[in-house]
Amino acid sequence: QVQLIESGGGLVQAGGSLSLSCVASGRTFSSLGMGWFRQAPGKKREIVSIISWSGSLIYYTDSVKGRFTVSRDNGKNTLYLHMDSLKPEDTAVYYCTAGMYYGNTNYDPDYWGQGTQVTVSS
Repeated sequence: QVQLIESGGGLVQAGGSLSLSCVASGRTFSSLGMGWFRQAPGKKREIVSIISWSGSLIYYTDSVKGRFTVSRDNGKNTLYLHMDSLKPEDTAVYYCTAGMYYGNTNYDPDYWGQGTQVTVSS
């Protein structure tokens, strides 16, 4: 059974930083892209960032460019998201995903974590 388990969410003041981690288990994730989605209350779920298996292809949604950094450690089957200069509008449940990735927003996530809450207070 495939599992994606996120950690690192929490409450932070605006301007602060948080780092999320996602550990994948249950199968080999060789060649799969991994990414972060988020969903705020009353809003549609949106892509935050995606990274290819090699790390050569990375996508960020415009609202997080320059503030968030995605990375992965394939040896540890772990995906990371480091978030700086957090804003109240970053408040959401953040989901880790894995699936085929072809660049830009051409991403088909097959696997989803249960999500971790990030709350940014003003």
